[in-house]
Amino acid sequence: MFAKRIIPCLDIKDGRTVKGGNFVNLRDAGDPVELGARYSEAGADELVFLDITATHEKRKTLAQLAREIARHLNIPFTIGGGIRSVEDVEVLLNSGADKISINSAAVRQPELISEMAKHFGSQFVVLAVDAKFVDNEWYVHLNGGRIKTDIPLLPWVKEAEDRGAGEILFTSMDHDGTKAGFANDITARVSESLSIPVIASGGAGTMEHFKDVFTTGKADAGLAASIFHFKEIEIIDLKQYLQQEGVVVRI
Repeated sequence: MFAKRIIPCLDIKDGRTVKGGNFVNLRDAGDPVELGARYSEAGADELVFLDITATHEKRKTLAQLAREIARHLNIPFTIGGGIRSVEDVEVLLNSGADKISINSAAVRQPELISEMAKHFGSQFVVLAVDAKFVDNEWYVHLNGGRIKTDIPLLPWVKEAEDRGAGEILFTSMDHDGTKAGFANDITARVSESLSIPVIASGGAGTMEHFKDVFTTGKADAGLAASIFHFKEIEIIDLKQYLQQEGVVVRI
């Protein structure tokens, strides 16, 4: 049985880690490189860095960030934000990133998933999906959750897998920042429909929430931000709790 992964996520705006709720009301959470190094030492399995700042020098900014992160970490990390081409991916992987995450660009140009998988391998391609429950259906949203599409969640993640995505990072916008628990029912449906790993995001507030998303939600990894940034839960304590509850984790 594969060990379940604990993944802190760092949303980056103007070079700083930020965190809000339901994708709004951002507040400063610290320097991303310092936080990343702290999580690496604290036992995180991987890290995800998402640059949410729109700049004209996106590629250069992300590449500099990737290089700086790589110098301070000894665990895998994924980086995303504004990636729109194979060239963007090449720059980031060459700068030290282990994986890249694409979201809105993939929805607008699904063939990007195929191109990136072909050039670099599926193991480097993470499809991030932000979805919200609207009119009795989970729909994909774009641009940090601001734009609703008419694309249902489950067909989209299946298409992404078929096109070569190696992993799905699924965020429930309804649960993001609430600390009320993950969207376990839909996460389980996503997991059951795919043969690639699913990272669950949105709603972590307690250690029990992670147990639930790994058991009821059938996720391969649990991702969270503020509870780690503000030291509400320490990673080693979480892993020890999960181990006691029968969830396989690396300690």
